[in-house]
Amino acid sequence: MVKQITKQKIIEIGAQIIHQKGYHHTGIQEILNVAGIPKGSFYFYFASKEDFGLQVIDYFNNRHREMVTPILEDKTLSPLQRLEKIFDWFMGRFKEMGYTCGCPIGNLSQEMGDLSPAFRSKLNESFERMVQVIAGLLQEGKETGEVPADLDIEETANFIVSAWHGALIRMKIVKGTEPLENHKRFIFQTLLRPGQ
Repeated sequence: MVKQITKQKIIEIGAQIIHQKGYHHTGIQEILNVAGIPKGSFYFYFASKEDFGLQVIDYFNNRHREMVTPILEDKTLSPLQRLEKIFDWFMGRFKEMGYTCGCPIGNLSQEMGDLSPAFRSKLNESFERMVQVIAGLLQEGKETGEVPADLDIEETANFIVSAWHGALIRMKIVKGTEPLENHKRFIFQTLLRPGQ
């Protein structure tokens, strides 16, 4: 039990630092120092830094699921209202963070996607999970008539996720939500408007 708690502490603190500084700019010793864990303990819990990084991605995926699940399960809202609430929740979160950091999965994809097949595979799975969350809401929206009947669910969900991450890159540059607001307006007022 203590071993699992220690390992989780390393992952959580490492994830915070990686989110702020990136994978390559985060040192193992820095993580252990912040966690207050003795030097040498790292390799007791992880086979390598890459192994650690892959488990950090799992941590980010779990955190994302924890954040969106309450919204997804709120059946008092329509499918598109839930989708909009997800975007609004994250926009509020990014504002609290001073428009820094962005999406950890997106950041790692830019940093590691070309450098590590293991990272690329794991990160692609992460994006697919995001796409499936959106696709599920769009499918519900199609069934309730909220979105166009001829909408290609998978293609649209992929576009929304890709466009969102592009907007996050610009958000970090302009230090404001304007790119995210622009993304949201286009999605809800043009792309998903019935009759389009």
